[in-house]
Amino acid sequence: MNAIWPLLILITAVFSLLYLWYSLFPGRIQPEVFRYFSAEQVAAGREYNLTQRLLFITGFMVQILFLLWLVFSGRGMAFARWAQQLAGGSYWGGILVFFVSLWLMLSLVKLPFTLYSSYFLQKSWGFSTQTLGSWWLDYFKYAGLDLILSALGVLLLFWILGRWPGIWWLLGAGFVSLWLVLQSYLWPVLVSPLFNQFVPAKDPAIISMVQELSQKAGVPVDEVLVMDASQRTTKANAYFTGLGATKRIVLYDTLLKDYPADQIKAVVAHEMAHWRQGHIVKGLTLGILGNFLVWGLLFLVLRGTFPPTPLRYPPQAWAVILLFFVLISFISSPLQNYISRDMEKEADRVSVWLTGDAPAAVRLQINLASKNLSDLSPPAFIQWFSYSHPPALTRIRILQEGAQ
Repeated sequence: MNAIWPLLILITAVFSLLYLWYSLFPGRIQPEVFRYFSAEQVAAGREYNLTQRLLFITGFMVQILFLLWLVFSGRGMAFARWAQQLAGGSYWGGILVFFVSLWLMLSLVKLPFTLYSSYFLQKSWGFSTQTLGSWWLDYFKYAGLDLILSALGVLLLFWILGRWPGIWWLLGAGFVSLWLVLQSYLWPVLVSPLFNQFVPAKDPAIISMVQELSQKAGVPVDEVLVMDASQRTTKANAYFTGLGATKRIVLYDTLLKDYPADQIKAVVAHEMAHWRQGHIVKGLTLGILGNFLVWGLLFLVLRGTFPPTPLRYPPQAWAVILLFFVLISFISSPLQNYISRDMEKEADRVSVWLTGDAPAAVRLQINLASKNLSDLSPPAFIQWFSYSHPPALTRIRILQEGAQ
């Protein structure tokens, strides 16, 4: 076994057990929370998030155990032989059969956790507005898109592995980096409309408010779109997306329906602050740098796992590569989320400068956290490991400090 594997597995095991422990035993509630939220809201947020966290970590651990068994028990080699036999001895056919079969198995392993967390749990708490049939339609759309794009990516990867055995990791990292940039451009206009309808904001007050904020921020806004989120959820949100000609601010229709004008302005200002501070470009740049580092590490892992300079990597190499990426993604979560939280804090501070209305931004955070059942006093480890945004209490403090 390559020496890197025990280290990756050990770190993953430690993080998983700590995540499980702090999910089950989150500790005491910060007294300051009760200045803004009722005891009932705090208790509901804890209960809802406990279930979400247990589903996440259990599903992850089941997936990892399955991949570890497949890679290190020898079953992966037997599985690869079966795939090539089924493909009539074709190397490329064997890779495709192996990939599709493993994709189907992992999808079945994850399905119970996905179905319960994203449908039944949301229904039980009054968030989901979908029918079960609508949920399945979304699921198969996502699954089909993932299967097609992933299959093409795997075939391209194995071609690069065989064609350039010494520098394949550089080419792989370069291709994925290019894909990240293209995805930022194309996803909002090609993929997102497959799942939701997006229409330009028509409310004159919204348009005027966006123009005012845009001028103050010095950021031209091409589009403010309203998404029909109410077809799936009662939760409210907004986000910034795209690059160049495809950049836009997207507002959930639930936000426009359930929140007052000053809080909607606070949301738009926050999203505009992300643009003003260049967070999309910074995030992409950091992602590309990290991408090259990860692919370089993968090169060392494969070189130590398979015989030196093989003419062709066998189909089971895909299981090894997939296990590596799943482990690395999990282990790097704290770093990725730290960077994201830092950007969110900066956007909160800038948003107060843009609106000059910190109280409205504070009311927004209270409203969002209570209606979306946020954990209002999450354990420090859970925050550090998995929170892409600061918790509500931290954001309230930042906004109040920004007003001073």
